[in-house]
Amino acid sequence: MTQNRAKGALRAPAPAFITVEGIDGCGKSTQARLACRALERAGYDVLALREPGGAAISEKIRALLLDPANSEMGGICELLLYEAARAQLVHEMIEPALAAGKVVVCDRFYDSTTCYQAFAGGLDRDRVRVANELAVGACRPLVTFVFDLDAQTAASRRSNRAEDRMEAKGLAFQERVAAGFRAIAAEEPARVKLIDAAREIDAIHAEVLAELRAAGFAIPACVEEAGR
Repeated sequence: MTQNRAKGALRAPAPAFITVEGIDGCGKSTQARLACRALERAGYDVLALREPGGAAISEKIRALLLDPANSEMGGICELLLYEAARAQLVHEMIEPALAAGKVVVCDRFYDSTTCYQAFAGGLDRDRVRVANELAVGACRPLVTFVFDLDAQTAASRRSNRAEDRMEAKGLAFQERVAAGFRAIAAEEPARVKLIDAAREIDAIHAEVLAELRAAGFAIPACVEEAGR
């Protein structure tokens, strides 16, 4: 793959959109941070985002969605709030960054909605798919990493922090979410990479970098070593 440099940043395969997914406590945010650092050290211009949130309006919606006090929130209300936050993030942050040639790494995207609101929450999957498509338009991830971990282990990892409204839905809910992510990975193996998240952080990071190299990113071995 040809690599062109502009102001010191690699432009191939940028622009590119990468998403990280998994149940609460699976370690995806840590791996997203490590991947961003490795890409930056390799010369890519990287924008790190999170969902819900990532833009001022979206962060306000996030506060509504995750507040444990909003326990009466219905499934359709929840779905539409997630999609509203996502639509603003795509409009304000993701699309402009991709147009500028950046690599965007987002902690959660529409696969989370499919898993949390459809697989676990019981909403019709086709209805959720239509809502996702409305929110994102043509914006689709090049590669999605799903960090697979059993719900009990994930719960123990986050036991030292207060639960948000989604985390408080319990182990059975999280197990259905995890099953949803595994189903999506089986349906879309070219895009979705299922990563065993029960291993050490360094081993998981090495697999992520290997998958990014397979997707066309030029990440030297020295970058991987420096990240450990």
